[in-house]
Amino acid sequence: MAEPVAVNHFEDEGEAPEILTKTPGLTKDEHESHLPHASVLDLDVEAYVTDFNSRIIGAYAAGTGSHTLPADAGVARSLIPPGTAALRDFSYLALEIPEFIAEKCVGCMSCVTECPDTAILGKAVPEATIRAAIEAAPGDERAFVASQWVRTRKYFEVPERKGLPGAMFGIFVDPTKCKGCAECVEVCHDLGYDALRMVRKDEGTLGRYRTAFTFFRRVGPTPREYINDKALADMMLAEASALLYVGGAGSCMGCGEGTALRMMVAGTGFVHGPQGLGIVAATGCNTVYSSTYPYNPFLVPWINSLFENAPAVAMGVRAKWDQRGWQSKRLWVVGGDGAMYDIGFQSLSRMLASGMDIKVLVLDTQVYSNTGGQASTASFLSQDAKMAAVGSAVPGKVERRKELGLLALMHPDVFVAQTTAAHVNHFYRAILDANSYPGPAVVIAYTTCQPEHGVADDAAARQARLAVDSRAFPLFVHDPRRGAELAKRLSLQGNPDPKEDWTKTPGTDEVVDFVAFARTEGRFARQFDAEGRPSAALLKAQADRLANWRLLQELAHVRGTAG
Repeated sequence: MAEPVAVNHFEDEGEAPEILTKTPGLTKDEHESHLPHASVLDLDVEAYVTDFNSRIIGAYAAGTGSHTLPADAGVARSLIPPGTAALRDFSYLALEIPEFIAEKCVGCMSCVTECPDTAILGKAVPEATIRAAIEAAPGDERAFVASQWVRTRKYFEVPERKGLPGAMFGIFVDPTKCKGCAECVEVCHDLGYDALRMVRKDEGTLGRYRTAFTFFRRVGPTPREYINDKALADMMLAEASALLYVGGAGSCMGCGEGTALRMMVAGTGFVHGPQGLGIVAATGCNTVYSSTYPYNPFLVPWINSLFENAPAVAMGVRAKWDQRGWQSKRLWVVGGDGAMYDIGFQSLSRMLASGMDIKVLVLDTQVYSNTGGQASTASFLSQDAKMAAVGSAVPGKVERRKELGLLALMHPDVFVAQTTAAHVNHFYRAILDANSYPGPAVVIAYTTCQPEHGVADDAAARQARLAVDSRAFPLFVHDPRRGAELAKRLSLQGNPDPKEDWTKTPGTDEVVDFVAFARTEGRFARQFDAEGRPSAALLKAQADRLANWRLLQELAHVRGTAG
């Protein structure tokens, strides 16, 4: 894969570029004779990127791209320049947009981390710099711009105690990337801060947000000394890594996959540098919303493969990289249920057995989201999905879920983590440890799929946490570096009440079991009668989840072998 071309998509907009669209009545040959020449076999990549961002993106922005543009030399090479999705505008979506309430913010960065669209960004900048920038802003903008910054203990008081100037912290929403899912508001509310709320979107609101975001870009990046390596969410303050996934992807509102992808790329880029990683993506939702021509949200090398062979393709890429002396570059394979649990499992298993230094991010939605919601071997017992439910006689999946994590860790010397993007520290630690592991590594991330799970757009993090609490999807890390015995290599840290069968809701003592989880999702709705009683099929699913949890407890020596 070629190195990404460094293109700054975050400069202030100047004059609109010329759109070289086809004049009605002009022949194709005549039109193409006036276009910049670009050979398919000898492509000037830098010149191509410049031309693509003006001519191709410009035409699509004008609504003429699908019928006036000639065949493109880059498309002939399956090339979409990096970061073009930064130029995509979603401000027409949704009726509401998040509003930042600065005085309630503590700088936890959860809203920034959990946004699947790179639409909400944070920054910590010395107070003197902010004050000077506000004074330099137009008079009618100063009050609103100033309201977006706050002194927090984390970025102001703590640095002052260390002898650094206190930094002002600000949260800024990019109106061109926000889809209005309200995930950030939900996450902030769940933490008890309520520093965000949804407000009506209109031209006045959009104007203020554009002003604030322009100011945000002009004040410069967060200085490195204000980024705490131990507060892993702070990695999203480092623009060089946080913006490696620029947003503008065509994913559904609140998509759980988008958040996991952003976090993986940011965490890897923070440690290994923007040029230090590449991605082999298996066919699935992630390839559809990440390569919706002409928009590419990645600023890292990225290649699409088929459902069944992405790990095999990665083996070839890894071998070539190593031949070139690029052993330090991190190579990630990304795929969903089909690519990892089902169609591509053979390729994955072969890659794990190879011992090659390749990392895998499994976007586990428990269903074939991209192709219409068919059941997969990752789907839960009793789950309602296409090709699982057969009329009223079979109201859900009758096969038990495949535990890919357990299968993966039984391969020799493979790092395996099962995690969720909602468990921020656990997820980032899994990514960092996978990157440092000298061999194959698999990170399986629970990723909420709103339309197929039957949940709200803002529910990705909430449902992921509930999946863990209910033992539907336990957290674990298997690291061969920890010892020769499985019990030493396997950790259940991060799960609530790890020695118990079920956990309880604090304050109410209500049992959080699989049935409780199922009540919150539309995919299990048919498993409850009019009085809310669970079906026999759902109770069987609950028993399956408990059996899986007890097995993990036993393997980690959290539960005695006698049970």
